[in-house]
Amino acid sequence: MPIRVLDPELVAQIAAGEVIERPASVVKELVENALDAGASRIEVETEGGGRSRIRVADDGCGIPAAEVALAFARHATSKISAPEDLFRIATLGFRGEALAAIAAVARVTCRTRAVGEELGTYVRIEGGEIREQRPMARPPGTEMIVEDLFFNTPARRKFLKGEGAERRAIDLWISRYALAYPRVAFFLRHDRREALTLPAAREPRHRLAALYGAEVAEALLEVHEADEEMRISGWISPPGMDRPDRQEMAFFVNGRWVQDRMLPAAVLQAYHTLLPAGRFPWSFLWIDLPLDAVDVNVHPAKIEVRFRDPDRVFRLVQRAAHRALRQTAPRVFQSVASPMAPVSMPARPLPPGEPADVLPKPSGEEAGLPPLRVIGQLQATYIVAEGPDGLYLLDQHAAHERVLYEELMARRQEGPLPAQPLLQPVLLEVSPEEGSLLEEHQETLRELGLWIEPFGPRAVRVRAIPAVLSAEAIRAVIQDLLFDLHEARRPMEAALEARWIRSICKRAAVKAGQVLGMEQMQHLVRALERCAMPWTCPHGRPTVLRFPLGQLAHQFGREP
Repeated sequence: MPIRVLDPELVAQIAAGEVIERPASVVKELVENALDAGASRIEVETEGGGRSRIRVADDGCGIPAAEVALAFARHATSKISAPEDLFRIATLGFRGEALAAIAAVARVTCRTRAVGEELGTYVRIEGGEIREQRPMARPPGTEMIVEDLFFNTPARRKFLKGEGAERRAIDLWISRYALAYPRVAFFLRHDRREALTLPAAREPRHRLAALYGAEVAEALLEVHEADEEMRISGWISPPGMDRPDRQEMAFFVNGRWVQDRMLPAAVLQAYHTLLPAGRFPWSFLWIDLPLDAVDVNVHPAKIEVRFRDPDRVFRLVQRAAHRALRQTAPRVFQSVASPMAPVSMPARPLPPGEPADVLPKPSGEEAGLPPLRVIGQLQATYIVAEGPDGLYLLDQHAAHERVLYEELMARRQEGPLPAQPLLQPVLLEVSPEEGSLLEEHQETLRELGLWIEPFGPRAVRVRAIPAVLSAEAIRAVIQDLLFDLHEARRPMEAALEARWIRSICKRAAVKAGQVLGMEQMQHLVRALERCAMPWTCPHGRPTVLRFPLGQLAHQFGREP
């Protein structure tokens, strides 16, 4: 086909598709404009999941009458004027595309009045064409009504989800900006029914309580961390308060809600031994940094950002979350026969300068676990022990994992992990890609006690392994390492090291079904008592269940 210039109407629709994907995109853009206009109150109404009608009204500064028509032109904006402005964006909107994109695929009515002007302006636009414009009386602020979204692009309309799904997407955007701007009142209605009523809040935690309930807001841990140019603030959930998805992991960069893969990874790394597999924390974090340290102009819808120094941001977010977690009291996991209520334990603040992946080893009464007297073994899997306040059951595998993990992490801070040479090197078949990955990380693996070298195009030779590991576990450990490398989700080598050490501990720890002698059990319990975080294994599973004396007395009818 010959090359030709596209029709302007088609160009407008293509450009609109980059910014406006669904009704929630319209709500996002209009709410961002309202916030940029200094609004203290924002009302959002929808009908038919936003496909039929969306109304966004604010009490912001409004649009001057002489600029209303220009506001709907492509690449028209009041927020940047020179190329260098793109690298110091201080507003949510700036590309000059939002109103033009919405007007290209919907019927739009705008009523606005700028502060300082006596009359406002009424404008009606269909498919990008101004149909009517006239002065009108109204209070300062702006009201945008968007009707029949995608009326002129039916193919795109077919890809919209059901009304319920579209309403939920709008709810999410409103709740996120309500969190980011707690001093702004938000009111949301769907099909004339109240969905969210959020008066202006004096403190961010009050807005959290309004959105998620007082119980959640009170349970969250406050986060504060800063360096010479960045500041992290917000809340994360304590261990034991988790979710099956990442839905409530929200991050705001200079007031903008962003969907970034690195930031959740940094928070999850701080939890890396405190959450069960497949579970995720609550986290609401604000990241404030110089405007020229972040590029927000990397996505048409402005939902992604690029940091000038991503590793620095990763480290500060991880350290902030880790410090908040270390300053809270650990949780004792009680038996399922009683409520899973946390038992008060002394908090142990994080020492200054402590590396994020190393947990300090407390001693004496600060160790968390009380002194335990080993009684015996149950089903060759659980250690039965007596404590001053009840009966304790310890999962021998999980407990040994925790002990090994803290020992190896402490040794790793001092240097390479001890390695034991193999009398007979082990040959493993790998794919060319896997061989290349192992060779690329060869030096890091040697620091962990794993000496692996290429042996032909489809094999590697293992010459030494960590001293705690048995030769029988080599294949499983290598498979774990390759799985982590294939995922490649964590941008920092230290995060991979910690994950690999957890894998080594998992394979080296005593197994369920392994009979232990009394001396072995006593040694394991003493070692667990010395751990900084004895309540979970490195993968987040509980190591200890407690049956309080009061519960036992009640079960046996010995209550006074």
